[in-house]
Amino acid sequence: MNLDLSLEIIGQQVKAVSIQGATANLVTGIASLSEAQVGDLSFLGNTKYQSLVPACEASVILVPLDYEGLPRANQAFVRVNNPSEALGLICEAVAERLFPKPISGVHPSAVIHASAKIDKTAMIGPLCVIEEGAVIEAGAVLVAHVYVGRFAKIGEGCHLRPHVSIMEYCQLGKHVQLHSGVVIGSDGFGYSTVKGVHHKEAQVGIVVVEDEVEVGSNTTIDRARFAKTLIGRGTKIDNLVQIAHNVQVGPHCILVSQSGIAGSTQLGSHVILGGQAGLAGHLTIGDGSMIGGQGGVINSLPAKSYVRGTPCMPINQEMRLHVLYKRLPDLNARVTELEKRLPAQKNPCADLQV
Repeated sequence: MNLDLSLEIIGQQVKAVSIQGATANLVTGIASLSEAQVGDLSFLGNTKYQSLVPACEASVILVPLDYEGLPRANQAFVRVNNPSEALGLICEAVAERLFPKPISGVHPSAVIHASAKIDKTAMIGPLCVIEEGAVIEAGAVLVAHVYVGRFAKIGEGCHLRPHVSIMEYCQLGKHVQLHSGVVIGSDGFGYSTVKGVHHKEAQVGIVVVEDEVEVGSNTTIDRARFAKTLIGRGTKIDNLVQIAHNVQVGPHCILVSQSGIAGSTQLGSHVILGGQAGLAGHLTIGDGSMIGGQGGVINSLPAKSYVRGTPCMPINQEMRLHVLYKRLPDLNARVTELEKRLPAQKNPCADLQV
């Protein structure tokens, strides 16, 4: 990656409040404070790392307005209101150069059913397969090896990366981003057990993904047993997440890697699931709730719940219990010592199992 950004250009892109120092070096890379070398851009996004700034060799460092240090020789501090946000602006500009907008058209190796409707501004990459009745709207990008099932719909401006599968009848809204390996509309996990034999239940519903949703690599969203599995507008889903049949995820939720939601559970708006959180089926999770990493949710939660642990409980209660857990070895030792001191016939702890 070679950026070739001058100090002047960086200052303009981040709308710098002021610039201290100067450097003759073009910025050719981006690195953390501890790893940056001459020619790199770095940033102080968290005050706990400010002790790393004086020794940082980056040519340009984005710092907050209240940072009191001064730049080294041939180094510049670009002072901004929010260094993390400013770095985001730089990365957006870099992304436009590194990942240019694909050119519309259909690659000759793509296999497309005659009845499929593909907007002329869409891009269909190598070895894509588009089945009967599928619709690809304006500006959609199917990079390569993308499968679109019968009568599925890909909305305007969607971006589907390699090896994404959109199964039959499923629908994507506008500007949905799906990373490699995502499967939308895999069969829900439904079986009836009769006389010890598991019989598959037909999964005849669909998945609807609303506008501005982003889904990370190798995440699976199951089609509904009937009706629809729904992912609400603006929701962001990490890699390796499992969403079961008939789940309803509200708008603007955050689902972190390896979390899983069992069938027919409903999430309100702005719900956050930490990594490896697991939700049982047929629950309702209220708006604005937060489930900590590895949290196990077995009951419905009211709005703005903040829980952690398995089974989950309010965060303050779980933290107190965590402190007590750490004290159990000492407590056990004390009880054992008390048992030794008491006469056997009067020992109230004789039957105590610790």
